[in-house]
Amino acid sequence: MGIFTRFRDIVSSNINAMLDRAEDPEKMIKLMIREMEDTLVEIKAACAGAMAEKKKVLRRLEEVRERAGLWEERARLAVAKGRDDLAREALVEKRRFTSMVEKHEADLIEHDGLINQYQDDIQQLEDKLHKAREKQRILVQRHIHATRARQAREEIRRADNYASIAKFDELEQRIERMEAEADLVNFGRQPNLDEAFDDLRTDDDIERELAAIKASRNRDAGAASDRQAPGKTEP
Repeated sequence: MGIFTRFRDIVSSNINAMLDRAEDPEKMIKLMIREMEDTLVEIKAACAGAMAEKKKVLRRLEEVRERAGLWEERARLAVAKGRDDLAREALVEKRRFTSMVEKHEADLIEHDGLINQYQDDIQQLEDKLHKAREKQRILVQRHIHATRARQAREEIRRADNYASIAKFDELEQRIERMEAEADLVNFGRQPNLDEAFDDLRTDDDIERELAAIKASRNRDAGAASDRQAPGKTEP
């Protein structure tokens, strides 16, 4: 496939449509970018060759222009000296070099057009390449996000399976057993000295409260007996 055929195919291609149809979009975009880069290198090389050839044409054009001018001067000199025969020969040479000037000028115009076309092609291809690279960047990001999402879903599935649930249940049972063992540490333990004295003080307080209740009941009973004494009859 020639360079210009590849260039036309690349520039006219619809990247999005091609990627939508591709089985492996990332691989496809890599191949497209590589093809664009290779074609761009070739077009730039062709453009550089055309520019170098233009310089050669310019040098030749200057040379033949000088030669045409020289033969015109000789024709004028021959006329001034009355040598019409030499003047005619000089004019023939001038005409030959003038024809060469016209040819080189036409070549120069052709090279200018070719160089301009190359430069336009390079700009179009660079724009297309920039879009392709941006598309590649987006595809890479989508691939990364998709990979992370798949990994997250796999982690969730692993967490939801029976083995994981059993491990959590086992851990929960282990913690409950440790808590029960901690509760049993003080079970049945004899009270220490401080606790024994606290109990004594608690017992004294209870006894005093109990005595107060009994005294109050006795006072109430005595008061009731006194109120009944005057009206009491002997058997």
